[in-house]
Amino acid sequence: MKYLKINPKGWAILLGFVGVTFIFSCQSEKKNERPNIVFIMSDDHAYQAISAYDNSLIETPNIDRIAKKGMLFTNASVTNSICAPSRATILTGKHSHINGKVDNVNPFDTTNVTFPQLLQEAGYQTAMFGKLHFGNNPKGFDQFKILPGQGSYYNPEFITKNEGEIKVNGYVTDIITDMTLEWLSKEREAEKPFMLMYLHKAPHRSWEMAERHMEEYTNKSFPEPKTLFDTHEGMPAAKVAEMNISGNLGWARDLKIYPETMDELQLDEIGFDKIGFEYSYKRLDSSQKANFDSFYKKRSEDLKKRYPSMTAEDLTKWRYQCYMQDYLGTIKSVDENVGRVLDYLEENDLMENTIIVYTSDQGFYLGEHGWFDKRFVYDESFKTPLLVSWPNRIKEGSVSDELVQNLDFAQTFLEVAEADQPSDMQGKSMLPVLTGDSKNWNRDAVYYHYYEHPSEHNVNRHYAAVTKEYKLIHYYFDQDYWELIDRKKDPLEQLNFYDDPAYAEVKKEMHNKLNALREQYGDNEALSQKYIDEFMPLAVEGKVWGVKDEILQGIVNNWKQSKAK
Repeated sequence: MKYLKINPKGWAILLGFVGVTFIFSCQSEKKNERPNIVFIMSDDHAYQAISAYDNSLIETPNIDRIAKKGMLFTNASVTNSICAPSRATILTGKHSHINGKVDNVNPFDTTNVTFPQLLQEAGYQTAMFGKLHFGNNPKGFDQFKILPGQGSYYNPEFITKNEGEIKVNGYVTDIITDMTLEWLSKEREAEKPFMLMYLHKAPHRSWEMAERHMEEYTNKSFPEPKTLFDTHEGMPAAKVAEMNISGNLGWARDLKIYPETMDELQLDEIGFDKIGFEYSYKRLDSSQKANFDSFYKKRSEDLKKRYPSMTAEDLTKWRYQCYMQDYLGTIKSVDENVGRVLDYLEENDLMENTIIVYTSDQGFYLGEHGWFDKRFVYDESFKTPLLVSWPNRIKEGSVSDELVQNLDFAQTFLEVAEADQPSDMQGKSMLPVLTGDSKNWNRDAVYYHYYEHPSEHNVNRHYAAVTKEYKLIHYYFDQDYWELIDRKKDPLEQLNFYDDPAYAEVKKEMHNKLNALREQYGDNEALSQKYIDEFMPLAVEGKVWGVKDEILQGIVNNWKQSKAK
């Protein structure tokens, strides 16, 4: 046997080469160990409408797959229950008063650093498909195709990174998924970890379901919530809110009653009622219109038969059923399409090292308190669905009641990606909760602040401290008073215990928690006034959405008087 002779200098070179190769190999292996991140978010998806939480309204077997393979959160919440501010908090890891996106009106400050930028800098391939809601050029993405603003359910336009603005025929939930799967199959770089934001428009108002679900869902009926006829006694802000199923859902825009039927029954328009219907209807092609007409004209005919003999209670119940049919019909397609993405990940061996998150930008009222929409710190809008899977790291089928928020997503993703977390981010990585490391999780209260008032639905500005047991809420500006909610004793949140002597110690403790949270997060009365003063000139000019003139004028006059003092 012959041996290769290498002089000492040659051995040094060879060993050096082997060492560099080994180090490079280890670095590559380590790099590849970083998990992929698939962030799935729907718009206004109530946790009550996910069967992993409650199967009384709908079955969502595909979304439930994430919970079965991972963790279901029962106390996940948002910091500000309205679309664009929630998304800004998710992207920046900062409360609204810090990132500046306090409402849907003012633009997002693009100088904010977002977690996708940081992941991209850390070597992740990044992509976003679906509804962002603000901005036309999201930073930190190698690829994006996003809906302009709210977007449309049928034949929607998209703003794209490489193709300009395009229009795609079909149903938006299917299209967003098609784009997502095309990117995964054709543009994903196998040698890089990826972060994918897969963002649905559904089930946002005005709840237009896919054609294939119209027959099934327009013929379904659903159980009514216990508080459908809530009178909001002792809750002044709730009492004046204009998000009632009984009188604030549009006949045409929301319930799909044809304008000619409204005229025949002499029904008054509610908000941008007929305009909203006509805008959506005109987007349909001839085949889509024929399908829509075949099911929704039956609803109009049903109302014409029933309306003359209906009591106010009958009408509320009827409107509730129509609302649920359409809202849940849109979720049916979301669940189907989530299944398509999960199937792709499984079939292409991408599950093992991928974190999958399913959430919503906030919760939503499905008739609770007699309402639709969100905004309040009461549970149905404050809490958000959150299901997270990560094979071999998160215990399958686990449930957590820890107080996590959308504020925490950015730092969670940055930690698992081994990327730097900016010191001015305000959340906490959820990794200890996800992996069962309870010693490193110690949050006992979260902070909430809602700003958009005067605006559609007339929900007063308020901020709150929330623990697992209580909520302390301060309504300010238009109304000025406090509420104390006992979450265990009164889970339906219909009672205000603030002035109850039996709660004196609880009230004191919650005030201390609230003050501490405001100090921790840098919120204060001066900032609240700043955002009022920035918003109200728009109200003076009539540039706020969906506010009755008499309500708007009263608020404007009070603001002017306060500024004159």
